[in-house]
Amino acid sequence: MWLPWLQRGRGVVVLVALAISSVTTRAQAPPVPPPRLTLAIEAHVQLGTPIEVGQVPRGRRRVVPIVGGTFEGSGIKGKVLNNGADWQIIRPDGFAELDTRYALETDKGQVIYVQNAGMRHAAPEVMQKLLAGEIVDPKLVYFRTVPTFETAAPELQWLTRSIFIGTGERYPTEVVIRFWKVD
Repeated sequence: MWLPWLQRGRGVVVLVALAISSVTTRAQAPPVPPPRLTLAIEAHVQLGTPIEVGQVPRGRRRVVPIVGGTFEGSGIKGKVLNNGADWQIIRPDGFAELDTRYALETDKGQVIYVQNAGMRHAAPEVMQKLLAGEIVDPKLVYFRTVPTFETAAPELQWLTRSIFIGTGERYPTEVVIRFWKVD
């Protein structure tokens, strides 16, 4: 046969020994602790007047200009540059798909590119007020993002080598975004 030692039972002993060793090793290893979140950056992003593109196949397209703001966190602070926007799709039920891209500049002149995909939704009456530019309680709105960062600054590479989760609060002319590092 192709494995004569398996026919004589040696292969079965080896396989059983490997299986027992694997179970024993897993049972002795402590479980990996669950990730925890650490606040890394809080940004106050100033918004321009939304540009209504109109009804497109996936929903209502809006472009919300990013016109400035400030940010601060983990040893860095600076300003939000006037160069980005949030390209949104608003579904008929008010669910918003967010695709935000902009740049931050630290007080040391380092530039950080931010690409922030996310979603925002709430009860229909809350979303109607929010989209009309009215103030609503942020606790009533699910606003989460998945940001990625790019920068050439050597001391800021931790931004490019970690996973982040964003939480947002939408106000009439500003969004407050908190970027939480997944540790």
